[in-house]
Parts: sequence; C-alpha cells; structure tokens
Amino acid sequence: MNLSNKQKPAQNNWLRLLRTFAIYLIVTVVIVYGVGLLLGGNTEGFFGSDVQEVPLSRVVELVNNKQVESITVEDGSLTVKTKEGASLTSQKEDTGSMYEVLAQAGVSDDAIRMVSIEVKKPLFSGVLGLLLGSLLPMLVVVAFFFIIFRQAGKNAGGVFDFGKITARGPEQGKKNIGFKDAAGVDEAIKELEEVVDFLRNPEKYRRLGARIPKGVLLIGPAGTGKTLLAQAVANEAKVPFYSMAGSEFMEMLVGVGASRVRDLFKQAKEHAPALIFIDEVESIGRQRGKNVMSSHGEQEQTLNQILVEMDGFNPNDNVIVVAATNRPDLLDPALTRPGRFDRRVVLQLPDIKGREDIIHIHSRNKPIAKDVDLSKVAKMTVGFSGAEIENMLNESAILAAANGKNEISGYEIKESITKVKLGRERRHIQSDEDKRITAYHEAGHAIVANSIPKMDPVQRVSIVSRGLALGFTEINPEMDRSHQTRTDIMNKITALLGGRAAEELIFNDRTVGAGSDLEQASSLAFRMVNEFGMSDLGPTAFVYKNTQDAYDSILGTTHYSEATLAKIDEQVRQIIDHCYKIASDILLNRRDVLDRVVEALLKEETIEQEEFEQIVKAS
Repeated sequence: MNLSNKQKPAQNNWLRLLRTFAIYLIVTVVIVYGVGLLLGGNTEGFFGSDVQEVPLSRVVELVNNKQVESITVEDGSLTVKTKEGASLTSQKEDTGSMYEVLAQAGVSDDAIRMVSIEVKKPLFSGVLGLLLGSLLPMLVVVAFFFIIFRQAGKNAGGVFDFGKITARGPEQGKKNIGFKDAAGVDEAIKELEEVVDFLRNPEKYRRLGARIPKGVLLIGPAGTGKTLLAQAVANEAKVPFYSMAGSEFMEMLVGVGASRVRDLFKQAKEHAPALIFIDEVESIGRQRGKNVMSSHGEQEQTLNQILVEMDGFNPNDNVIVVAATNRPDLLDPALTRPGRFDRRVVLQLPDIKGREDIIHIHSRNKPIAKDVDLSKVAKMTVGFSGAEIENMLNESAILAAANGKNEISGYEIKESITKVKLGRERRHIQSDEDKRITAYHEAGHAIVANSIPKMDPVQRVSIVSRGLALGFTEINPEMDRSHQTRTDIMNKITALLGGRAAEELIFNDRTVGAGSDLEQASSLAFRMVNEFGMSDLGPTAFVYKNTQDAYDSILGTTHYSEATLAKIDEQVRQIIDHCYKIASDILLNRRDVLDRVVEALLKEETIEQEEFEQIVKAS
C-alpha cells in the first residue's frame, strides 16, 4: 500500500468530523435562536438585520414629529418601527408606562395616539427567567463541544483520548515475523529464545523456584533489529504484542504519561501471557533530577509509574516487558536494576557472515543477477546495519527498474552502496577549474591512502558530487575489526588530511572543501588524547562517560585543571601536524602519480579500484 492510500482513511475521518461539526454548529445556532424566541428575547438582527440603537430622547423626538408607527415594550427594552420601515431599539427606566414617559417628555396626546404601543410580558419572569435566559444557551454550547470532542475521539483515531492507548496484538502486527527473519544477531536470538520459553511454559521454571524475568533491555545502534526481535519474540511465543514508543507516553497534559502506562499494563495483564514493547525507552527513562534545563515532571511521573507497575507484577502475571534503547548510559539506575530489567541483550552491527545472511533474507523476492557474488557485497558493506542493508537492496531494485532491467546487477548494487553512504548523485555543472580542484583533492586522499603500509585499499575515487560532498574517495576495510590500534587511527587521520595537502601543494592555497575532513581528523585526534590514552599525557582518560559528568560539563565544571586542558589541546595539535607532514611528503614525492590520477578523473569522473591500482603501478 502506498503512502497516499494509507492517508485516505485519516483524511476521510477528518472530513466526516468537519461535516459533523458543521451540522452540530447549525443545530446549536437554531437552538439558541429558538431559546431567545421562547424566552421573549429580542432576536431582531440575530442573522444580520440592520437594527440601530438610539437614546430615549431620539424616540421622543420621532414620536413628537409623528414619524413612529409602533413601539413594543418588553422589560424596559423598546423596539421602535418608523413609518419609513426602519427598526430602532432603546431603553427606558421602569418608572411608568410608555404613555406616561412620552407625556412627561412633552409629547402631545395626538402624537401619542398615532403610535401603536404594545407591551409584551416575558414567558418566564423573575429568577426562573434569569436562570433560563443566561444558563440555557451556555448549556447548549457546552453540550455542542462535548459532542464534537466525543465524535473527534471516535473519527480521528483518539485525538482527544489522552489517557488511553490502543493495544496492538499479533493479529494487528506482522504475524509472519520470526527468528528466521533476524540475521546477524545469533547471540541475541539465543537469549531471547529463553524468553519465548518463559512465555510458553512458565510452570517449567516455577517448579524449580525460578523467577521469570520481568523485563528485557535490548541495547544496540539504530537499525540493528531491536523492534524486529521484540515482534519475533511475541510471534514465536504466540502471545499478544503491545507496542508503544517512549515518546508516545508524553503529552501536553500533565499526568497523561502515567495514565497511559497504567492503561498499557492493565491491558497486558488482562490478556496474559503477553509481551509489552517500549521503543526508545530513554525518552521516558532518563535519570531523574539530572536535567539542568527544566524539571521534566511529566517524564519523571511516567518513569515512576513504570517502576510501580513492574514492581506490581505477580509471579503468575506472565507478562514480560521488552524495552529498546541506543543510549543505555542515560537510563535511570532504578530502571535497570535486577527485578525490573533482569536481562540485557546487546546487539552489535553485523559481521561479514551476519551481513551476508541479511543480504540473503532481503534478496529473497528480488531477481539478483547470477554473476553477483553476495559474499563480495557483504565485504563492501562493512559498518552497515541491517536496516541500511535492506535500504541498499531496495535502492538497487529501484535503480534497476529505472534503467529498464529485469534483474539487479552488480552495478546497481555498487551504486546503491555508495548512495546509502554518501547520498544521491548530483550531476550539476561545475566549471573546469572547480573540477580540477576537486580532482586534486580526491586524488590526494587516494594517493596518501595507497602509500601508507597496512592501509585499507582505495575502492573508488570520484569527482561526481554526492550529498554535500563535491567528490569522494571510498576506502573500505577488507574485513571486520574488533580493535583499532594507534597506528590505524594515525593512518586514517593522515589519509583524511591528504586532500588539504594536495590543495596546498598544487594551488598554494586552501579551499573550504576540506572542512569535513578536518572535522573528522580533529575528532579522531581528540579522542586519541581524551578517551583512548594514546598521547604523551599517558594512559589517562578525560572523557565524560556518565550522565552526571555530562551535566557537569554543561554547567562548566570539569575534573581537571585549565593547565591540563591546554596540554590536551597541544597534544591534539601535535598529532594533526605530524600526520599532515606525512601526507605532504607523500604527495611531494609522488607528484607524477598524483597528476596521472587527476588526468584520469577529469576524463572519466569516476575511477574504480582496478583502474586506480593500474595507474599507480604504471607510474
């Protein structure tokens, strides 16, 4: 179903709501108008008639000039009809009849007799009339808005139903999702299989005195399959699946988050065994009392209610809470202690085998060309999450369809990998001078990387703009690494500075194109000193690793002196200067190779790994 089809039900709901609003508005206006008539009120001009209010002296003057046809008196209010057809209103004091008022004002008896004077008595008088006249229209308006709000709650999917949530059971979710659809997370699946067994056979564990875990915390970067695994657990255990994001608990009204928590847990207990999934739990589970910007009372109330509900589980409730986060350092310790989230399941980015399995899963319904080696594709996607791999294959299919092909070739896959990393290709017109600057910049990266021992190979060099970059040099590791040495990081910084070094060597000037490179290089150098202890300051870390330290930094307090800060800055500068000198020396010594690569780039715009290596060897 495309996006427009998904939006149609919501649009229809709002159209029905607007029609209902218009109908009730018309009915309310008619009722208020009818109430005015019933109570004897003056409804002239209610729908826009031209009625002018004048002082009593003007009425006396008109009567004296024999220009008035009739006067209607009602509780001191006068409605005057002139012989010309005009309608006027006025007020008189309750000191006598209209005849007496006119006579006392000096109007002749002949002039008074020519006026038809009618006195109306209200249907309800005294206290009853006052109450009906003031309260009844108000009650009608209140009833109108009550009906509209209730109708809006039904038609617009609970727009005004703040304290309630809608449970999502397996029949509403993706029933066919199971552990077979999750790849690259084998260790996590093994732990979650125990949770499935808890939900299916709770007595098996209770017989031995085991306590079923109340909560499971899924920790991992975005796109690693946390939501997928939670849905798979519910489907494998064949239990209802209640899902909400942490931000959905929060609302403009104080107390709504706690109310929704109570409602969520109530529904889950009524349908036990069940699984509750809370995504982005850090949005409501942050450490309490640490926010220096605001009190966040609503968030703390919501967190407190979650803690109360999890403590209130009985051994026989058989409800398990699964929460997902990519920022476990922000969570309140009360939420992560044993007895609440007993299990912690850590998900990492998939390794080469995991990526290959994910590629096989997401390519099931896609016609991949026979000459495409999926194991090589897995090597090209180092650092990709499962979601990025799925997106890459989808982009490949879109590109193949746009090119009029019946199957997905290696070209589409390679282009899509680059697109996911750097963005869409932008073939805007550049001047020859701009192309030349970009070519030397990218060639500088490539030559420096190629000249450094044990550096990852250059897979592609291009001067075609992608995303915000005017060109790019693709350097990917050939295998997954669990550790990075000081040499590895220094080599990466040196390669990053190759573009700026080439600009200074060739043009004796600097451009803004190296801004992103300098930012990455400075960040790596700073982490070497501040976090990894890879500088002359010794094995000391100055990084903020907990929430309290982070808030201290916001307030301007640190755990070390200004002198130490100056030493950190000096060490970062030394690392950058050292790597920049290496990059400059490499390009100065290999100027001929640099020129040849630039010549090829200006001619072809993009050079693949094989052609680049041939140019380097030929030089």
